[in-house]
Amino acid sequence: MKERSGTLSSDQWGIVRGSALALVLAGVILASAYFWMPPHFFGVNEDMTFGERMTFVLKADLLLFLWLAGCVRAVSSGRFSSPADIRGSAFNAPSPAIAVRAAVLQNSLEQTVLFFAATLILAALMRGFELVLTPFLVGLFLLGRVTFAIGYAKGASGRAFGMALTAAPIIVSYGLALWLIALGR
Repeated sequence: MKERSGTLSSDQWGIVRGSALALVLAGVILASAYFWMPPHFFGVNEDMTFGERMTFVLKADLLLFLWLAGCVRAVSSGRFSSPADIRGSAFNAPSPAIAVRAAVLQNSLEQTVLFFAATLILAALMRGFELVLTPFLVGLFLLGRVTFAIGYAKGASGRAFGMALTAAPIIVSYGLALWLIALGR
């Protein structure tokens, strides 16, 4: 069906809806965590040294790499089971048997690199109770990755919620880092 100029297709509306829902959810969760989560719940205190802050963030980031390892395993096991894919990616594009898994792995790798760097920067800049945001940023990122993977085969509107929920903690992290640097940290 041809769309008129200036109107959005059903896929585009699906992307807008999924993205808006994800951004609202992320905003509510992060604001709630920042204003109401007791720092001691995560072992956060005002006197944490740089090394302690870095350790706190790296412990949370372990989950990012476990997700990524799971994605690698999904592609590897799919490749092992698929005669069309067993030779490896250097010889053929992924067959339909592993195409979605390979796309999710590629996208997850890209997003993980961006997010991991952001969390390390925040570990250097945040102080005390501000660190409470870290587990929530990681949780949102991972929920975004899972929902992205589940929705991927459904097309652009199917993966929009997951992609936006993945992007939200990345954007918030870099924005917060820039803000803290502007404040002199």
